[in-house]
Amino acid sequence: MKIGSTIFLSMYYVISVLAAEGDSLHQTYDYIPDANYAEIADRMGCLNTEIPLTFNKTVKSFIDYFSIRNRDYTRGILEKKDYYFSIIEPYLEEHGLPDDLKYLAIVESGLVPRAQSRASAVGLWQFMPSTGRFYGLSNSWYIDERMDPHQATDAACRYLKSLYNSFGRWDLAIAAYNCGPGNVRKAIRRSGYKKDFWKIYRYLPRETRSYIPQFIAINYLLNYAEEHNLFPDQKLSLASSDTIIVNQYLHLGTFAHFADIVLEELLDLNPSIKRGVIPEGVRDFSLNVPVDRKLYINTQREFLYDTANKVGKEELEYLARATAGSTYGRIKNIYRVKSGDNLGSIAQRYFVRVSDIQKWNHLSSTLILTGQNLVIWTLPSNSKINQKVYVTANQNQKSSTIKSGTIYKVRRGDSLWIISKNSKVSVATIKKINKLNSNTIYPGQILIIGND
Repeated sequence: MKIGSTIFLSMYYVISVLAAEGDSLHQTYDYIPDANYAEIADRMGCLNTEIPLTFNKTVKSFIDYFSIRNRDYTRGILEKKDYYFSIIEPYLEEHGLPDDLKYLAIVESGLVPRAQSRASAVGLWQFMPSTGRFYGLSNSWYIDERMDPHQATDAACRYLKSLYNSFGRWDLAIAAYNCGPGNVRKAIRRSGYKKDFWKIYRYLPRETRSYIPQFIAINYLLNYAEEHNLFPDQKLSLASSDTIIVNQYLHLGTFAHFADIVLEELLDLNPSIKRGVIPEGVRDFSLNVPVDRKLYINTQREFLYDTANKVGKEELEYLARATAGSTYGRIKNIYRVKSGDNLGSIAQRYFVRVSDIQKWNHLSSTLILTGQNLVIWTLPSNSKINQKVYVTANQNQKSSTIKSGTIYKVRRGDSLWIISKNSKVSVATIKKINKLNSNTIYPGQILIIGND
């Protein structure tokens, strides 16, 4: 009986180990179906699209890339597409544009509303600052409407419609969206005035040559994902939301805390808010909030708005002015470089920093050329003393007194007792506001210092 039990337990152990190994193999093995050129060509021909999709070896290489070499990226797109397409599709329909253009947002940003390129293109549709402003998307230190999926999609539809009206073909309009209409016109001239993407292909910038093939490849793969054994691991789902109108400074961390909203959820619903606050001076800002919290927010509006109006205002105002390359509260000037100039002397003349000038003009080094135009953003005050206030580092000017109604970053050596003494707010209140279960805090931690 004992021997039989031992054998049974040994067999059970072996079977369990094999089953676990089988599960592990099942989880790690990723079957990639073989799809040859003819099969893909046949599937492409079955796609019912308003925009003609050419299939060739270049397009096939991008299909292979997204379906074989970078399958995780494609799965990530499949996870997000339903949510973002539900935003994009109504705007395309409203503007009378082909539904296929929704795939362009994938090529542009990978469906990441806060995506930012090295060239300063931002958002789901990767608007450059100047193009964004032309289509009504404002961009400040606090808020960048290029990151708002709704506003950016509406602007992208108007821009794409304008490009199509200029070129009369969607392949050229899409190419122009990437590299600008001037570069497409130049490619058309150099090709002998041919008006077909593939006929002007070699005259286009290198990035644009891969842009249309990617668009076609993504269009194909999202229609035939199952045939390539590509499925989303999960689906992106944000909380159902409604809007409230804000006409004042609002610190989102404080607002979320007292409205019982998860801060990350509130920020995800409002990707255009860059610094976690709605600044003073903004009028009729539509803040998205979870629909199940709107009734509470409406009943407690005065308390919530008043509380969230007191935190972090001075600190953020300083950061807005002091951050390298900030244009907050400044006036734009154009300076033409003269012989003998260098960035240091120009910075001194305008009471700005060299790093500011580099940021404003996208300079990777301090090299400048005679005759070059530089953008210089200066403070509106003509007083040199006032201007120098914002040039000088403020690191050693922090007071040991902590104002109540602010946010405070914990420093080495701090304790709740010290912070309580300096802020004249009780330890119990600090713990309650910040949902602390003990007196343990750590350097770098952000605390809300409320009023007793």
